[in-house]
Amino acid sequence: MHSWATLAVALLANGVAAQNMLRFACSQLVVDRIDPLVNPGVRYTPHLHQIVGGNSFNLTMDISKHDLAAQSSCTSCTFNEDLSNYWTAVMFFKAKNGTYKRVPQVGNGGPQGQLVNNGGLDVYYIPSGKVTAFKQGFRMLAGNAANTDNSKVSKGNICHRCWTSTNDNTFVGGAPCSGSDTVDIPQDTKCKMIRQTIIFPACWDGKNLDSPDHKSHVTYSGSGASGGGSCPSTHPVKLPQVMYELMWNVSSFMDKSIWPDSGPALMYSMNLGGAAAHGDYVFGWKGDSLQKAMDKNCNLNKDCPAAGLTAQTPAKYNACNIKQQAPETVDGWLKALPMGEMAIKA
Repeated sequence: MHSWATLAVALLANGVAAQNMLRFACSQLVVDRIDPLVNPGVRYTPHLHQIVGGNSFNLTMDISKHDLAAQSSCTSCTFNEDLSNYWTAVMFFKAKNGTYKRVPQVGNGGPQGQLVNNGGLDVYYIPSGKVTAFKQGFRMLAGNAANTDNSKVSKGNICHRCWTSTNDNTFVGGAPCSGSDTVDIPQDTKCKMIRQTIIFPACWDGKNLDSPDHKSHVTYSGSGASGGGSCPSTHPVKLPQVMYELMWNVSSFMDKSIWPDSGPALMYSMNLGGAAAHGDYVFGWKGDSLQKAMDKNCNLNKDCPAAGLTAQTPAKYNACNIKQQAPETVDGWLKALPMGEMAIKA
């Protein structure tokens, strides 16, 4: 068992503020071409996503009617009380012969301990001082799936890191989105894994659960995984800072002889690079469990009786899956990225 001093040093080594925070694994719920936030009601959306969280995830998820916590019977995330949905684009490798293969995801270790997941991603809720938990129906988007301009991305909030080992417990580098981290996806055969970090805004206008661009109701207050700074008067309510961490295992693709003769070997499912990295978030914690977790200083991925949080075993959250709602083959070698097909309204 870590002493507090040891844990504090470990957290600082990871560049994450040395206060208690939730850090937990979420396994793959489904890999699917739907997006109820940006393209509600559409099957075969413009690009493929990997989704984690509550199993009531569906095509529309109308903000006024869909209660994730009430309608989900399981979650692919660690805590029983968290029926939220979290999703991102999928990374692909393009071979010299023009075929594509989805890059597998693995769990993430580091100083705070290994997280076990079957695909999926790791989620952080980082408080900075007194924070107000999200309200039922809240949703937001970080990043821009159509962006091709690195200069329009805050490297302190969305970034990639090259890991030269497949051992996720061998921590590399400093704070998330610092040092040699890049907006671009590293295109280097020395990388065995690529860690993707997506940090969401931590200041809210206090009124709107969403906005037309899914961004204007929230704003950043600084960069990096610090929990954020003071909030501006336009967005005065301090939220827990949500951060996604994904480990893409690229080790089986690092033979340069199979790389394309020109252009990138690694890209996201939009057929774009790191500048288009993005994350979607729909809040779905039961009752006031997240507020209690923040108030009671719940930590990492452990049971927290003071807030009523109970952690599932990996076997339990790994078993929470749903079928694709836009059925298609997404694994193995593909002739093209899953971007075609006419969108079909549900």
